[in-house]
Amino acid sequence: MKEATHILATDLDGTLVGDRKGLDELLEFYKNQQYEVSLVYITGRHYQSALSLIEEESLPVPDVLITDVGTEIHIGASLEKDRDWEKMMLEHWQPEAIDELAVSFEGINKQDLPVTNRCSYYAEDIGTVEAFEQRLVSAEIPHKLIYSGGVDLDILPAGSGKGAALEYILEKFNARDAKLLVAGDSGNDKEMLTLGFPSVIVGNAQSELLESPESPMIFRASKACAGGIQEAWTHFYPE
Repeated sequence: MKEATHILATDLDGTLVGDRKGLDELLEFYKNQQYEVSLVYITGRHYQSALSLIEEESLPVPDVLITDVGTEIHIGASLEKDRDWEKMMLEHWQPEAIDELAVSFEGINKQDLPVTNRCSYYAEDIGTVEAFEQRLVSAEIPHKLIYSGGVDLDILPAGSGKGAALEYILEKFNARDAKLLVAGDSGNDKEMLTLGFPSVIVGNAQSELLESPESPMIFRASKACAGGIQEAWTHFYPE
């Protein structure tokens, strides 16, 4: 992917995946272009779950796979873990302390995930989420909090997130000048959609994204999932 000329950086569930016909048409569209489109998948799924989805949906193997809401990065044909990113993520990470605080809150329930690079919970009350964050701040625990879909609460290492991981990849591969499209459908995509790159909120996006401020760099697609991605690609890159 080094010095790629065209890049699609996309969430998976509800964005690239979710409409088989639209996905097939998007992949065919890219295949027929005179240029190669490098693929960066950016998902809230953990690594093994993302691999399963890629296989189930017969997705192209990406050049970069960013998982766990931007806390883990895998690169290249063999999707090797990026150790530099991993080192940065672990530097001040305190998952045990975060879990200890979480259990004292009614309404915050741990998600059963096979990962330690993020702390994920279910929480349906925004007031409880805000109180939990105050406790994290008071305890001086470095973190990033992302709340999406009115239920999914992720506490991530400070400096992580989908947007931060994407910027790291663009810098690593000297790809900041590439023609890039960022695509998403939910609250945990907001950071990467607002980096200032050409971006698309797909037509089936959650209300938390649809209610965000208008921007000339954020295209609001009428079509759902991959169909919305193709719609936005031809809007930004009509050649």
